[in-house]
Amino acid sequence: MANNPYDGLPENWTIRISRTHNREYYYNTDTKKSQWIPPEGTNESQLEAYLDKDLHRPSKVRVSHILVKHKDSRRPSSWKEDNITRTKDEAIDILKDYRERIENGEETFEDIAKESSDCNSHSKGGDLGYFGHGEMQPSFERASFALQVGDISDIVESESGVHLIKRTG
Repeated sequence: MANNPYDGLPENWTIRISRTHNREYYYNTDTKKSQWIPPEGTNESQLEAYLDKDLHRPSKVRVSHILVKHKDSRRPSSWKEDNITRTKDEAIDILKDYRERIENGEETFEDIAKESSDCNSHSKGGDLGYFGHGEMQPSFERASFALQVGDISDIVESESGVHLIKRTG
């Protein structure tokens, strides 16, 4: 996955949001190492300016997502399958594989969404358009608003299933 040119992080480092602690952490896509403090070699002033944008959250964001439903999803069916029987753990493993393929440059987020997402937005590369506060399930909304444009979330669980979310606007 290409580095975000605005975050000031060294090559192969990205910012992710911890689901458990609801705060950012730093992840190396090569070594799979994660840490709470910025990695050595970070341009601190650039990172601070990037994270400062967090204080001026927009009223709406635009995201794309890849949804993998499981048997306990709110509606365990999709355009691909009438009756989804996979477990939540199996769905999470599928998303981990998608994320790895995106990070390794094997496929784009949009191509995986088109081919594999269980959401009807698959035909638009997963694009959900713009939405504001209170329009999506809380976990999905929190993760979407926590991302910077161009960033991809960690796995997000909702009543619909499990998602990877990419902020596009």
